[in-house]
Amino acid sequence: MKEIGVGVIGTAFMGKAHSIAYVAAGTAFGDGLRPRLEMLCDISAERGEAKRIEMGFARSTTNYMDVVNDPKVELISVCVPNSVHKVISVAALKAGKHVWCEKPMATDLAEAEEMLTAARLSNCQTILGYNYVQNPLVQSARQLVEEGAIGKVIGFHGIYDIDNEADPDRPHSWRMSREASGSGANADVMCHLLSIAHLMTASEVTRLVGDYDTVHKQRSDPKIPGQTLAVDNDDVCTVLVHFACGIKGTLRVSRVAWGRKCGLRWEIHGSEGMIYFDQERLNEIKLYTRSDDPRQQGFKTILSGPYHPPYDAFLPNAGHSLGFIDVKTCELNKLLVAIESGEPAWPSFEDGIKIERVLDAIDRSAMSGQWLDV
Repeated sequence: MKEIGVGVIGTAFMGKAHSIAYVAAGTAFGDGLRPRLEMLCDISAERGEAKRIEMGFARSTTNYMDVVNDPKVELISVCVPNSVHKVISVAALKAGKHVWCEKPMATDLAEAEEMLTAARLSNCQTILGYNYVQNPLVQSARQLVEEGAIGKVIGFHGIYDIDNEADPDRPHSWRMSREASGSGANADVMCHLLSIAHLMTASEVTRLVGDYDTVHKQRSDPKIPGQTLAVDNDDVCTVLVHFACGIKGTLRVSRVAWGRKCGLRWEIHGSEGMIYFDQERLNEIKLYTRSDDPRQQGFKTILSGPYHPPYDAFLPNAGHSLGFIDVKTCELNKLLVAIESGEPAWPSFEDGIKIERVLDAIDRSAMSGQWLDV
């Protein structure tokens, strides 16, 4: 079996998720490229070495360019704050390395465009970490739409609420800074909702009006007791959208919604029915199809199973449930197949730039209060 050497830059939650997926992919999908854990990067040498041992990498470093320049590393995961996605991704692509970059692409559209240019000039494959679109059940829902199960698509509506920043006593972090993160809930959370919207409608947002609310405008400074720092990006973002296919929709996200841990919920409306999904119940979809018999009207619950590939790479029976890391492994497999076949995975940087352009338009619209074309 052919192996591919991998390097992971960043050792926090997402770096660990990527690392587990690298280990799992060879076992789950056994007939393709098998990742080999070569190098792990963290700005702290002590933490990096501890994580190297924990995750099973051959070597660790504090300099991301060591990963970029290592001849044994062919695929690089970018799992660091948004502000350094561009510099690492561009360096990796210029060095001929494939890139698995977490979302969003960058802190602003200009940096994302630079990343796309680097990808186009390389012979490398890219994929962005929009893992929710890689859920086998979500992919199956898209197939149901394509097959006409709900008739003609007439609308898309989505919400993504989390309570990560709901506590007003939570200290300031890089996610609350425009310089380090770009916009707030828009960049961090809306991007996921847009990836679903683009997938499920097979279309793109072309016109919109956005609105922001910063609920907690000051946060305690984690470095200076008694001092506060301003939060200069959004806690809540609400958008009315028009799609290229002619439908309209609504999108709303919040990072200060108490009780919502991963409250990604969306509906795709059709002329003959509807599909509803809730990420906190990621192994089921609700399907409503029109019936002339009122006794049969209502939503049907469909549980994920081996008939929703690649669920069958993990489990032989329906209803046993996949988890976040399993879906992350599905995402990685798309990239590994792309590297072997030469055919791009979705969403590549080419697809991601379309999401970035919408995020940029939302940001400008929320600041101006105007409808804007994307």
